[in-house]
Amino acid sequence: MNSHFLKLLTLAVASFAVTVTYAQQDTQAKPRPEDTEIWQPVPKVVTPAAECNAPPSDAIVLFDGKNVDDWVNVKDKQPALWDVHDGVMTVNKAGGSIETRRRFKDYQLHVEYKIPASITGTGQGRGNSGVFLASTGPGDDGYELQVLDGYNNPTYVNGMAGSIYKQSIPLANASRKPGEWQTYDVAWTAPTFNDDGSLKTPAYVTVFFNGILVQNHFELKGQTLYIGKPFYKKYDSAPIKLQAHGDKSEPISYRNIWVRELP
Repeated sequence: MNSHFLKLLTLAVASFAVTVTYAQQDTQAKPRPEDTEIWQPVPKVVTPAAECNAPPSDAIVLFDGKNVDDWVNVKDKQPALWDVHDGVMTVNKAGGSIETRRRFKDYQLHVEYKIPASITGTGQGRGNSGVFLASTGPGDDGYELQVLDGYNNPTYVNGMAGSIYKQSIPLANASRKPGEWQTYDVAWTAPTFNDDGSLKTPAYVTVFFNGILVQNHFELKGQTLYIGKPFYKKYDSAPIKLQAHGDKSEPISYRNIWVRELP
């Protein structure tokens, strides 16, 4: 066998071996659609409400327009003293702030409120209230989503309607006129803590105000303090609080409040 033929034969064998190797690799590495399909666990079925803003099938209704049985006074945990009439509950400032009997961690919340058409006052003294996403106790500030008349009512922007009080300015002013119902839809992720009380993961909140995104997965720096810098204080679960603010303007009203606990 001459050397030239031997070289050609060697090259042919090597080429065949490389071709086979690449073919095998191509067959082994070729992705399939099934490789990225996940079948378990199957999400639970939740039936949406037939009417817009009505509670879905798995919601816990906190106020249905009939009574305040699911609420207590924040200070003494006695039955709430807010006024129920015509399917709404109106803040009783003398009766104090109220909170849910139940405690929550992570959840989706729907709240509707109305600033009176006859509202008076200016700035923070005009239709002031608040939805406290975690009411951690009478002596704590908790975590507040501000309720205020935001229609032609200038105030500091990290305290206007749609703000996470003193921490996050809303992405837009979506306030309707006084006398019209306003809607908050909230996704709340509670903070978690280590055994020694130090922060493990912070709280996050997303808020739609009258259908407009005003807080986009905002990371809270701690409790929403009126005075001073925010800080975290360990808690496990907490009620949701509605504030009876001490301003002198006409009291606001709430309706259609429901919550969905999230895993």
